[in-house]
Amino acid sequence: MRLDAGVAAFEGDLTLAHAARLLAEAEAALGQGARVFDLSRVGQMDSSALSLMLSLRRRAGVQPLEFRAVPESLASLAALYGIADQI
Repeated sequence: MRLDAGVAAFEGDLTLAHAARLLAEAEAALGQGARVFDLSRVGQMDSSALSLMLSLRRRAGVQPLEFRAVPESLASLAALYGIADQI
C-alpha cells in the first residue's frame, strides 16, 4: 500500500487470501492520517473487499473517510447488501 498526502492506494488483489494483510496495512495508514483509500490499482476483488471497507469505516469513527475508484461490480454488490451508502 502506498501512502501519499493522506491518500492510501491499495495495490494487487483485494481478495480473502490477502484481506487480513491489507486490513492491517490500511489500519496503519489510517493511523498515519490517511482519510482517502484509492482502489484504482486493485486487480481482483471479492466480497471480502466490502468487509475490509466496512471495517475501516468503523475504525475511522467520526473521522471522514472516502473510497475512490470503487469498481461498479463492487458498488453493485454493496447496493445489493444495502450498504452502498457506507462505501
